[in-house]
Amino acid sequence: MKYSIGEFSLITQLSIKSLRLYHEKGLLVPAHVDDTSGYRFYDEANFDTARSIKSLRRYDFSLTEIGELLEGCDDEADMIVQLERKLGDIASKIDRYQDISRSIASIIEYEKESVMDNEREFEIEEKELNTVLIAGHRMRGRYQDVGEGLGLVCKTMGRHISGKPMTLYFDCDYKEDDADFEPCVPVRKGKESEGISVRELKGGRCVSLIHKGSYDTLRSSYKRIFGYINEKGFKTVLPTREIYRKGPGMIFKGNPKNYLTEIQVLIEE
Repeated sequence: MKYSIGEFSLITQLSIKSLRLYHEKGLLVPAHVDDTSGYRFYDEANFDTARSIKSLRRYDFSLTEIGELLEGCDDEADMIVQLERKLGDIASKIDRYQDISRSIASIIEYEKESVMDNEREFEIEEKELNTVLIAGHRMRGRYQDVGEGLGLVCKTMGRHISGKPMTLYFDCDYKEDDADFEPCVPVRKGKESEGISVRELKGGRCVSLIHKGSYDTLRSSYKRIFGYINEKGFKTVLPTREIYRKGPGMIFKGNPKNYLTEIQVLIEE
């Protein structure tokens, strides 16, 4: 019994466009093709193949994978091996998409907080900082090398990051080429690796000011915060911290005039 492509399409619920594609790919070859008209005709054996293709497509097999499977599977044992391999691929994709989902959620939260912060007016404040677990990369060099260090830390810690990136500054004065600093991030957990230290950063009382603007203009806020500290007669404790509440976006660079950097200078109790 032969069936026209229209009849075969109706019975299998595969579109004529799909049937033509499967023919071109060699996956579902009609039982007969009329030499004059080019019309395709299908037989009973084609129904089994069509059913297999439809099932495999439902399970996200590509046409290439389907071709390899149909050609290489002689019995149920071969089919099981292929299905187990596909199951492993799907599990890997699930893990990857879960990581992507968490990353996108973090970007959304980061950008929403930044929008809210941009609408605020910032004043110097005294506050208590909690002890936090951080992963950091201690460096000596120029201040503009901070970005390179942060990139290394963020890439290494990935999904374990639990807060905004920061830099710890261990010098009490300006250094031209030999500054001592540590780009770092708060983490939920993590293991030390080459160049990366994971430890607790002790909290304490600090004087804080959020600076709005590019990093080149930070000195104006440092002047304000140290003026306040001297007026109050506080003694400072190193390291000084810069928390990057809003910097270059994770997708777009953004306007440096809207960058938000929180300066935190610890003071003796």
